[in-house]
Amino acid sequence: MKVLVAVKRVVDYNVKVRPKADGSGVELNNLKMSINPFCEIAVEEAVRLKEDGAATEIVAVSIGPQQAQEQIRTSLALGADRGVLIKTDQDLEPLAVAKCLKAICDQESPDIILMGKQSIDGDNNQTGQMLGALTGYPQGTFASELKVDGDTVDGGKATVTREIDGGLQTVSLDLPAIVTTDLRLNEPRYASLPNIMKAKKKPMDETTPEDLGVDVSPRVELLGVELPAERSAGIKVANVDELLDKLKNEAKVI
Repeated sequence: MKVLVAVKRVVDYNVKVRPKADGSGVELNNLKMSINPFCEIAVEEAVRLKEDGAATEIVAVSIGPQQAQEQIRTSLALGADRGVLIKTDQDLEPLAVAKCLKAICDQESPDIILMGKQSIDGDNNQTGQMLGALTGYPQGTFASELKVDGDTVDGGKATVTREIDGGLQTVSLDLPAIVTTDLRLNEPRYASLPNIMKAKKKPMDETTPEDLGVDVSPRVELLGVELPAERSAGIKVANVDELLDKLKNEAKVI
């Protein structure tokens, strides 16, 4: 069984981001970049599937600038077998990302596609669902548990336990399928030094959206980026009348 894992290069979650001086975007110069935490969970789950004997090959795919190969190499050090970099300097929207992944799926014919439920930069939570629409594959989003059962030659199945507002929901998916990972699915491991060295020799292919025949033209115009307004300190009131007065005349919410 072949597993395709999508990984995204984002600003490290420990870094406090700030907008550019002209408000045209987020300042990325000299910032530490890492794998999106939800994508890291997806890589870990793929490696566990391989360790359990359910998967035979793991292909890590990233879309971004040349530097995104660092995140692919990290995935290879964690246990992926080979990588694919779709090289572009544009900041792609979820639909464009889904189209690129669809093209890779057509080439690789994976049995299961794992990806984070969302990235911590855009927070769109759209790519997995859009990829499901483009490929026609069943999808299990917000997975907190994943079990793969059956030989893919005879028609394998994936059982996904997903978190919903009312609790947990379990769905059964015919392979090939798409699974987006949530925080409680697993705890990602650290890459060991020997595996980091081995990852340098693992194969990694490069392509572009143009080579894949994908139109990545933006559909959304970014008007500006700014920090949220600082919250004022809370106050104590003596009685209900004073509370109502402040809500009406100062906060103007009633």
